[in-house]
Amino acid sequence: VQLQASGGGLVQAGDSLRLSCAASGRTLNGYVVGWFRQAPGKERLFVGAIRWNDGSIYYSPSVRGRSPISRDDVKNTAYLQINSLKPEDTAVYYCAAKVSGQAGAINVPATYSYWGQGTQVTVSS
Repeated sequence: VQLQASGGGLVQAGDSLRLSCAASGRTLNGYVVGWFRQAPGKERLFVGAIRWNDGSIYYSPSVRGRSPISRDDVKNTAYLQINSLKPEDTAVYYCAAKVSGQAGAINVPATYSYWGQGTQVTVSS
């Protein structure tokens, strides 16, 4: 499966963005799609994930309530909405996919097999 992340940009604090993760090659049914972010010089951190089969959603405590994840089955696309953006949200945001049920914690980047190229989000104060 190939993933294409998009929707990033330069915004001001308090703004919102919706990032998209479009999949091609096969349906995301049977996969978990995760969102991660990586700030310069920092490790890649889990933001949230959605299990495609049943729609279960998991969030990092740092974004819960502020960054809803959704999906569009027809478009085979996952979305990450980030509200009330803060300068500390500045990072490259990645989407990734792994087979649902595959061993490994859902919040660990190394457990994901497929990655998009990332989209830059920059938040000015």
